[in-house]
Amino acid sequence: MKKKIFLAITALTLFVVQACKMDGLDKDPNRATVVTPDLVLNGICNSIFVGPWGNSARFSQYNCCNYNYYGNQEYNWGGASLQYTLLKNVVKMEEEAKRVGYKAVNPYSAMAKYLKASMYYEMTMLVGDLPLTEALSPDVTYTPKYNTQKEVFVQVLKWLDEANADMATLIAAGESTVSGDIYFGGNLLAWQKVNNAFTLRVLVALSAKESDADLNVKGKFANIISNPTKYPLPTSNADGLQYVYNSTFNKYPTNPDNFGFDATRYNMSATTLNTLASLKDPRAMLFGEPAGNKMKAGIQPTDFAAFVGAESSMDLADMSTKAGIDNGAAYLPGEFSFYNRKRYYSTYTAENTVMVGYAEMCFNIAEAANRGWVSLNAKDWYEKGITASHSFYGIGNGPLDVYFFKAGGKVTDGGSYNKFTVNFNQTAYLAQPLVSYAGNNAQGLQQIVVQKYLGFFQNSGWEGYYNYRRTGFPTFSKGGPGTGNSGLIPRRFQYPSSEVTNNKANWQSALNNQFGGKDDINADMWILK
Repeated sequence: MKKKIFLAITALTLFVVQACKMDGLDKDPNRATVVTPDLVLNGICNSIFVGPWGNSARFSQYNCCNYNYYGNQEYNWGGASLQYTLLKNVVKMEEEAKRVGYKAVNPYSAMAKYLKASMYYEMTMLVGDLPLTEALSPDVTYTPKYNTQKEVFVQVLKWLDEANADMATLIAAGESTVSGDIYFGGNLLAWQKVNNAFTLRVLVALSAKESDADLNVKGKFANIISNPTKYPLPTSNADGLQYVYNSTFNKYPTNPDNFGFDATRYNMSATTLNTLASLKDPRAMLFGEPAGNKMKAGIQPTDFAAFVGAESSMDLADMSTKAGIDNGAAYLPGEFSFYNRKRYYSTYTAENTVMVGYAEMCFNIAEAANRGWVSLNAKDWYEKGITASHSFYGIGNGPLDVYFFKAGGKVTDGGSYNKFTVNFNQTAYLAQPLVSYAGNNAQGLQQIVVQKYLGFFQNSGWEGYYNYRRTGFPTFSKGGPGTGNSGLIPRRFQYPSSEVTNNKANWQSALNNQFGGKDDINADMWILK
């Protein structure tokens, strides 16, 4: 008996010793447990942009998928993708900056405020109320309560104002750079300008709440405009926040590699292309190609009548049949315009993706002037926005070369494109009846929002949809069999399924407070009421 007890104790002792010896072996010696803040910021920078030609572009009705394998235009939306994992990295960046000895106010803490604000803006615009206060608390909780959408926007504006002030303080103290920045090479003043332009975006998004004293939308907007030294803003396209592509590890989504797979599986949307054609806007010729049937009918490829987009609401099978197939000789039947394959498929770096741009800022200022928030000339800023958007695409006074793909050609072969030259006059364009600013009235507002929508083409994520949802401009195609969702354009996304699984009580409470208990994609969130 004693021998058995001894053996048992010995075995237990050996287990404890072995456990002690194994302590730490579960840690990977090749994986860092701490990291410098610049490396964290670098990873965040690569994750914050929404790429072109994805769901945001299709559901904002910039383009259409005509082949079911690649997608459709049905607005049967489910759960949104929220950015809480990325937000944890932002918090980690702040912690690491303190760990390596930065002061309380430092370039990374200032960047963190902008990043938190931009991420929460994006998330709340998708779904409504959100966990915020408890979600970012150092006291870890897996069931954070929801803040109202109004509380989220109050915090977003607070972060943005603090970010501007902190950046100004750092720049004045000679700390004008931040390492790990892939956009501006660490230039903190450039980020300060983006921060303030983004603030104008947020305030315009709150236009339905302009009388809310807690938000003070009009006052905040006017304060930024009237204090350019305190709130520097972009002055050209070069000041915009833009994601730049290269031919190796971050290729433009449409490129020679996938030309053979999907170049004819997508076509332009009527909402975008037909609007551009009606305005005689040369961006139509850069975004799309002439429809095959129009050319077969003898219409010249540089005639705006040759550019035809498909209604996003049409039956997908019907769209597929009519879209046109490149059979090596002609488009059959070719009723709609494909993407401009020279611009979007012949290289790996078609164009930068703008996230917060100068043209948008001009239109936001024009809208504020139209609404009477600021004493500025709305017409001037409206025209500046159009000119800036044209300039981004290389359009200016004088000749403009446009290229259209030859049927049966090779995408990377320069000889596979027909070249045409059109002459463009900016003054004449702006003087057209449909373009000339109608004044500080409902028609003028519509013109501003429509031109801003066109300027968002393949840029700025969901902003084209957000502006349509807020104003009703431009008129979206809906109601047909291709729309889904009983013919309606949704007003929001549902919450992700993880909230139902992990935070059900607070999720249900948020639904009760907002949408009568249902996670309804057709219900208006607070910002729209």
